[in-house]
Amino acid sequence: SRPSVYHSARATFYSPSDPSGIGGMRFELIRAAPSWRNEGPRYDCVFVSTDSDTLGFEGLDVARVLLLFSFEFRNVVYPCALIHWFDKVDTQPDDLTGMWVVEKAYEVDGITRHTSIVHVDSIMRAAHLIPVYGQHQVDYYHSHHDTLDTFERFFVNKFIDHHANEVAF
Repeated sequence: SRPSVYHSARATFYSPSDPSGIGGMRFELIRAAPSWRNEGPRYDCVFVSTDSDTLGFEGLDVARVLLLFSFEFRNVVYPCALIHWFDKVDTQPDDLTGMWVVEKAYEVDGITRHTSIVHVDSIMRAAHLIPVYGQHQVDYYHSHHDTLDTFERFFVNKFIDHHANEVAF
């Protein structure tokens, strides 16, 4: 059968510190849409579990979802995501902000972005990235749709909500 393409997926996760909801179960939408609200594309960033034996951000990586799709093989459906990876800049969070810093991951040629296909079950939840702006002024005509393409390094915002704070420590 032909692959099916989706523009969003629902991430369901357990958040025991959340006083609302039944038993701490939460969900959020992860989007990979070429057109979002007639303004431009939206390709969300996510936490990907890469080492389930390690707690916190050390067991996670950050990626940008480019495509959500599924395919069937031998009567089993495989939901997948095409992603661009980010690499951790250091082995600990930034001293000043307390946030981890990541940068775009590239292949050996230094030009091609490191891209993979992962099972959607490895995606934990959405991640919020803040550009490391540096010393240069941001172009007046810069669009927020281009931020993840324009900048190379980003802070992983663990302060966006208490759920992110629980996983990105």
